[in-house]
Amino acid sequence: MADKSESTGDDGTAKAAAVGVAMHEASRDPGVAADVREFLREQTIVLRLQAEDLRREDKLRHWSLRVHHISDVLKLSFELALASIFTVVMLVAALTVWSATQEDGVVIEAFSVPPDMAAQGLTGQGVAAKLQDKLSAMQAATDSARPAASYSNNWGGDIRVEIPNTGISIGEFYRYLVSRLGHQTHITGEVYHIGNTIAVTARSGSDAGATVTGTEADFDALMQQAADQIYARTQPYRHAIYLDERQAEHGGREAARAIFEELVASGSREDRIWGHVGLANLANLVDSDDPRLASAEERKAAALDSSFALPYQDIAGDDHILGHDESAIADMSKAVQLLESGHGGMSDRAATISRRADRAIIDISLGDFGATMRDSEDAVSLPDFYGVAEGARELSIMTLALLHRTTEMREAWNDLPASKDVFTNMNREAAKLQADYWSGDWTAVTAEWPGAEAATRQLTSIPGYTKRYVDLVLTSEFSPFTAGALAETGDFRGAHALIDKTSLDCYPCLRTRGSIDAAQGNWSGAAWWFADATRQGPSIPFAYADWGGMLMRRGDFDAAVAKFTLANQKSPHFADPLEMWGEALMLKNRSDLALAKFEEANKYAPEWGRLHLKWGEALLWNGDKAGAQKQFAIASTLDLAPSEKSELAHMRASHG
Repeated sequence: MADKSESTGDDGTAKAAAVGVAMHEASRDPGVAADVREFLREQTIVLRLQAEDLRREDKLRHWSLRVHHISDVLKLSFELALASIFTVVMLVAALTVWSATQEDGVVIEAFSVPPDMAAQGLTGQGVAAKLQDKLSAMQAATDSARPAASYSNNWGGDIRVEIPNTGISIGEFYRYLVSRLGHQTHITGEVYHIGNTIAVTARSGSDAGATVTGTEADFDALMQQAADQIYARTQPYRHAIYLDERQAEHGGREAARAIFEELVASGSREDRIWGHVGLANLANLVDSDDPRLASAEERKAAALDSSFALPYQDIAGDDHILGHDESAIADMSKAVQLLESGHGGMSDRAATISRRADRAIIDISLGDFGATMRDSEDAVSLPDFYGVAEGARELSIMTLALLHRTTEMREAWNDLPASKDVFTNMNREAAKLQADYWSGDWTAVTAEWPGAEAATRQLTSIPGYTKRYVDLVLTSEFSPFTAGALAETGDFRGAHALIDKTSLDCYPCLRTRGSIDAAQGNWSGAAWWFADATRQGPSIPFAYADWGGMLMRRGDFDAAVAKFTLANQKSPHFADPLEMWGEALMLKNRSDLALAKFEEANKYAPEWGRLHLKWGEALLWNGDKAGAQKQFAIASTLDLAPSEKSELAHMRASHG
């Protein structure tokens, strides 16, 4: 086409030259003019036709290029579509293979059964379903903080009967992949006759299995025995927990101990860790004469995995029973730190509620009662684990008392659902007695003591709980508060009879010894006990506040303020030292300075009746009668002791 264009261009040049010559000749010879004009007309027509032909040819060339371009685009799109389909197919295949590798759980295949039993309706699938029911019940009865991923042979909650299909299908192909790549436990077995008895054999994988025998009437019991055998061989840790929790009265705990010891001796790293946890739990239950035995096992577990939170949580509980509150706070803080950094080696359910409940325990131990209420309420709202929610309810009841919300405390106590559990009732008795103590209801405390002691001593009816363990609980959870209440009512002989039996390394016991001496006016003795308590619990604010209260009763207001200052430094959100600081300033005739302390205390205990009573009194001495009446009005709607009600009535009558 290019050659043709070039030729056409040459012809045009020649014609143009011819036209030029013709015009020149015409100008010289008029006779030729008519011929030239005719020639020019014809040449013009030819040139126009050639131009139109060129335009049509150019359009055709552009259309051809466009068609070629569209063809190339369609070809590329087709190739991309094929590549996409291939990629999707490969991705689906890869995901299918990966999914197969992640499959665990237990699959129970149909048992082989005698024809006569099958004719009576007891088919192979029926036997498999019966075994599934037994295993599922055992799994549901096993409550453990151990995460499923830490088991080398984990079932999770996936226990199902496999129904075989005929022919080749996608489902059959996937099951083949799972059998080759997954981690499922396959259980097979058979039922057969041995004379007049029947035998049930169940096996996992390629093991030899175990056979149990009995009559047809014992078939349900035989299936339970078969399930026990399967559970013991495939889930030893969970089986030990099951034995411990469900069969304590039938020697189950000693059987559980043997399993835990075997795991510690020859198990995987995870099994060794949890084996020590299991032995620690048994030490608390069976060898409970000394909680230090349990702590020793927990420390072995922590040594194997420093990121494991549960040992520190349990050690904190053992420290609490011994009255080692400073150590308990440190260990619980370590547990919370690990839980907040991840799951701390515990299951999601256990870690989630434990994180809130453990924080609440730290909060109350350090005097941050507002935070205690928030964390306890959060814990109660979560799915429960091992009674943690019940403990959080009891803690919130004590916290309401510490926030001086006595009416709410009693309402919360009355709202607790009834329980027949020995442990729950003992813990509730302890919570109520302590709550009444913090409310200053000494008569209620002394009245509750006999019932609380009786409820606690019922623990000895449970195999493994010794008298010494019960005595430890009584001396740490009940005796200090009862002794303190007896002293406040003037029964110093009874108070000493209780407190003198307690340990000298028990923080709440030391505080009570100081409070008893203070109630008797033995100021030097009280100071000695408070000094020892602050030495053993340097980060805890309560003994500093108690010490300051004793000094204020003695009339040493500057020394009292110094102790209240220390208590406030240890726990800035603890309202009691701030309120007492304000009272000490009033006694120094500095009511103007006391106002700031009362206002600050109000941030942390706004519903404290005595706080508003003393705040109003300080305002009176500062000449703010209207402000004082406002505080007295608030106090009148809140909980007040009988003596405080009398004081309020006198203030309002005298300055109304």
